[in-house]
Amino acid sequence: MASVNNTLRLIRIGEQQGSSCSSALADDPWQYDAVTGYGPGASQRDALPEGSPAQGVIPREYRNASAAELDLRIRAAKHALGDRLVILGHFYQRDEVVKYADFVGDSFQLANAAKTRPDAEYIVFCGVHFMAETADMLSKPEQSVVLPNLAAGCSMADMADLDSVQDCWEELMDLYGNEPDADGRAPVIPVTYMNSSAALKAFCGRNGGIVCTSSNAAQVLEWAFARGQRVLFFPDQHLGRNTAKAMGIPLEQMPVWQPEQKLGGNTEAAMRDAKVILWHGYCSVHKRFTVEQIRHARLRHPGVRVLVHPECPMEVVDAADEYGSTDYIKRRIEGAEPGGVFAIGTEINLVQRLADQHPEHTIVCLDSIICPCSTMYRIHPSYLAWVLESLDRGEIVNQISVADDVAEPARVALERMLSVKPKVA
Repeated sequence: MASVNNTLRLIRIGEQQGSSCSSALADDPWQYDAVTGYGPGASQRDALPEGSPAQGVIPREYRNASAAELDLRIRAAKHALGDRLVILGHFYQRDEVVKYADFVGDSFQLANAAKTRPDAEYIVFCGVHFMAETADMLSKPEQSVVLPNLAAGCSMADMADLDSVQDCWEELMDLYGNEPDADGRAPVIPVTYMNSSAALKAFCGRNGGIVCTSSNAAQVLEWAFARGQRVLFFPDQHLGRNTAKAMGIPLEQMPVWQPEQKLGGNTEAAMRDAKVILWHGYCSVHKRFTVEQIRHARLRHPGVRVLVHPECPMEVVDAADEYGSTDYIKRRIEGAEPGGVFAIGTEINLVQRLADQHPEHTIVCLDSIICPCSTMYRIHPSYLAWVLESLDRGEIVNQISVADDVAEPARVALERMLSVKPKVA
């Protein structure tokens, strides 16, 4: 539990220094289940769309249970369910939840892991809503996917909704037409980041597009350019920009699309010259990292190696020594010679877990005022105990189901993603 305790200590130091973050969500997230919004943390100022899933109040016995009691109940329920259950845990989950997971990984790894237990009746996904949707679409019809807390959404995913993307698409079709060029390439190929709704994955599936993760974004863009003259990339502008820039695409050919503005706020000339059209979305956790933080890290830790996630702003990625997915960062630390010094720009749970697992290195978070992911922290052992004991009684709660008319085209885009393997550095 060292990483959890240290994380909370750092958050509380930040509170004392006037940080906008709060440790309240980490302590007892159920107090926010009836409150509109993402909750304390990096996304607390982001606008939650109307009609977003909400979590009802879980029974008092789970809210009042001690950590020791919850541990016993979770382990007992997991043992009773046996092979009927598989638990998936994202890297950004807190340690006291991750320790129960059968698979721990990033979104790409967990998308694959969901398919490796075809005989499990229940897939409990300790992550966020779009991940559970993906697991439901890739699993067998007789399997049930459960999200321990329905309020565990994603503000980045919510920044691109189906209506806005369809409006954008119609404008692009009016501008570019829909006829292929002499090489048979479509005018535009839609690419959605895994951090998006099932509806947007289905949009890509219906329109010749594909899903990507931070692990295989470069390979997905190569796939898309082999089939299209341009790419519409949503919802995260930073992943799209950093990936395309590394491929040699000039910044002036990457206009940002602002929803509800004509041509996304761009001129017709700029749009005709575009190679990658970037949706105006971002991750509120990774947006916090700055070049100034990197400068301070280099002053405080001579010889430090700065590793950041590609959801960080371009200036941060450019100033870092390396960038890559959560899995890349993890493998980079694991493969380093003892005595390394690393400052990492990604979600605090992964950073602190790496620090605990690798005492042979000095590992710090790039942001000294810790601001955790508001929605990942919605998953707490109390919710996990509740859903597991419910399943053991034969009651399925918090089931995530994607309608067939959405799931079918979304699977097309997801299977394309799974066929495009990331390069392992």
